[in-house]
Amino acid sequence: MSLASTGPVQTFLAFDFGLKRVGVATGNSLMRQAQPLRTIAVEGDARFKAIGQLIAEWCPDALVVGVPFHPDGAEHDNTVRARKFGRQLAGRFQRPVIEVDERYSTTEAQAGGARDLDAASAAIILQQYFNALSAPGSGSPQGEA
Repeated sequence: MSLASTGPVQTFLAFDFGLKRVGVATGNSLMRQAQPLRTIAVEGDARFKAIGQLIAEWCPDALVVGVPFHPDGAEHDNTVRARKFGRQLAGRFQRPVIEVDERYSTTEAQAGGARDLDAASAAIILQQYFNALSAPGSGSPQGEA
């Protein structure tokens, strides 16, 4: 999914997936500015219930999921887990899921002095998506899950 320069404003929710916590951020195609929302610190069905409440509140057109990689670009266990999480979101909530490379998002959030590292990391992931769309000659920064 890519943003068109014309057309309706699209809303996004972004997720920084973790085994114990999931950071959430929001933004839209008009402002292209990501804002941290909150961290969901429950697991299993309770996690998806909390995400469902945010989806009902924000009505996003698409979901952005940060996918971690090693510094050299190699995949690891959390890469697989984050992609599975993205597929679960797509299946449960019937929204397109866009994967974004999230290397160093937590480090960047820490350096920025974020109070809620997970939500701030989700905002960095979404901002990376928006920035990639604004780059000359860019298409979608990552594929859909």
